[in-house]
Amino acid sequence: MKPHTEIYQLKVTLRHVKPPVWRRIQVQGDTTLHKLHQVLQIAMGWTDSHMHQFVVDGVFYGQTDVGFDFDVVSERRTRLHDVVSDVKDRFIYEYDFGDGWEHEILLEDILQPVPRTRYPRSIKGKRNCPPEDVGGPWGYAEFLEAIQNEDHPNHEAHLEWIGDSFDPEAFDLGMVNDYLKQVR
Repeated sequence: MKPHTEIYQLKVTLRHVKPPVWRRIQVQGDTTLHKLHQVLQIAMGWTDSHMHQFVVDGVFYGQTDVGFDFDVVSERRTRLHDVVSDVKDRFIYEYDFGDGWEHEILLEDILQPVPRTRYPRSIKGKRNCPPEDVGGPWGYAEFLEAIQNEDHPNHEAHLEWIGDSFDPEAFDLGMVNDYLKQVR
């Protein structure tokens, strides 16, 4: 790690989902948005199977080689400290444009690195990430209702689709941090 690199503590909240699904992560301020995307995929529990973008003050950041019809700034050339620098700054991370998962990212704090601490890391979180391709926040609400109610007409179909079990309250901080160790 570079000397004097500030650590950005971010709270990532999945929008339009009740009860809230969120993570608190710490990353170096000079992390590229591309690397932040990788961190968010792991921290939230997504599988990186869909397109994504960041939206900061009306500017779109993402992959510049996918042929959007609007201007996109390269996420590989943009660092976190280039787009947010003040505590309480907020921006959006969108994942899976079909399902429309929006994450609000709040810069909670700017810290000095702790010696012998590996970054990125997650320090807290609540609830399981919705399954991929469940249909966005509204599809997820219907999915939860179906798997929790044996009388729901889609109960069996949803359980079969998900593999017979899904715990919406589950969150394994240790497992998230084990996977984050692989991010370079």
